[in-house]
Amino acid sequence: MLNSIWRVIGLFSSLLCLSVASALEITITQGNESALPIAIAPFPGSTIVSNDLRLSGEFLPLKESEMISNPTHQAEVNYTDWRLLKMPTLVVGRITTSAGGKRQLEIQLINVYQKRLLAHYRFALGAGGAKKMRKIAHAISDLLYKKLTGIPGVFSTHVAYVSMAKSKGQSLYTLEIADADGESAQRLLSSSAPLLSPSWSPDGRKLAYVSFENERSEVWIQEVYSGKRTRVANFKGKNSAPAWSPDGEQLALSLSRDGNSEIYILNLNKKTIRRLTKNPSVDTEPAWTPDGKKITFLSDRSGRPQIYQQQVSGGRAERITFKGRYNTSPDWGPKGEVLTFLHGESGSYRIAAMEVESGVMRLLSDNRQDESPSFAPNGRLIVYATQVNGRGVLEVASVDGGGVQRLSLRGKDVREPAWSPYMN
Repeated sequence: MLNSIWRVIGLFSSLLCLSVASALEITITQGNESALPIAIAPFPGSTIVSNDLRLSGEFLPLKESEMISNPTHQAEVNYTDWRLLKMPTLVVGRITTSAGGKRQLEIQLINVYQKRLLAHYRFALGAGGAKKMRKIAHAISDLLYKKLTGIPGVFSTHVAYVSMAKSKGQSLYTLEIADADGESAQRLLSSSAPLLSPSWSPDGRKLAYVSFENERSEVWIQEVYSGKRTRVANFKGKNSAPAWSPDGEQLALSLSRDGNSEIYILNLNKKTIRRLTKNPSVDTEPAWTPDGKKITFLSDRSGRPQIYQQQVSGGRAERITFKGRYNTSPDWGPKGEVLTFLHGESGSYRIAAMEVESGVMRLLSDNRQDESPSFAPNGRLIVYATQVNGRGVLEVASVDGGGVQRLSLRGKDVREPAWSPYMN
């Protein structure tokens, strides 16, 4: 378990768009033997596309240095070259000029063995430079991933997280968001007091989080693009662990306003609060099921931390994790079929994914100090925090256990990740 204020407080519990100088770098820590080979010939943004597909854990892009030729259009493809390299799929691209004189990036997806064009895309370039190109490249990755797998890509989404840095002996906590590949980080809020538990609204336009800026835990909501922030929970005792309802109209919270930490539901429009759980044990870390009918949460009512579930309308809570002595931090996949959580056993705390209907559980990491798993909106990847050489880093794991890649923010402790939904 992480030995820091992050874990201790998190259990109970400025301005937008200023550039963050340091960047996240991708490192493969566990490979996927079943990853599909794919070649992405050089074109503007091709490196980003290659990294995106590699991050998915389902594709193994060919290194540019190993390519025999560099075609930019299907008419230039020497299929023998790519067959020798055992590349079944090839992506080529080039900049062209439309009939109206506007520059565009033309992308083609080719089946090498069948010598067949699978897809053809065009993207208007215009102004915007490198920032615009990154967005286009992520959009290309999403389209390619969907075409090849039938599943929507997540490369145009974002990851929120909290970083901590030391400056003149003082700790500085920063709430940041970055592209799904970890690049283009932006600072939303900095504080000398801890920031915890970021949670995305369903439309991806707001973040709820816990702040200790006023020397006590409070829950705030911040608009991602305007920077406007509103305090929504500062009740007596602990205010922690905000989680948005699927319709974006309510927050589930863990509050100790009545003495014990219980799960409450805050209606953001009506400004009303309703207590859900009633148990002498600690209840915290709520997570809504995707259909909005139940709330999953952590409780030690069985004597050890386990995950329970209760109807939003009330009733009796049921326990849903039984394997292991320690299961916390639940988060649901988008279809409500798979639950990810932190599984503790024999001193190791690792990310797990469980098929709820069958109860089959799979451990996704080989670490000893993981925390805070969060599903990607397509349900194929999970981002979480772990420790490497005493420093917090982020890793991304495939739900099927096929691979793990690390997103490491240089010079900072990085914790509390939350993967954004698709933008409405």
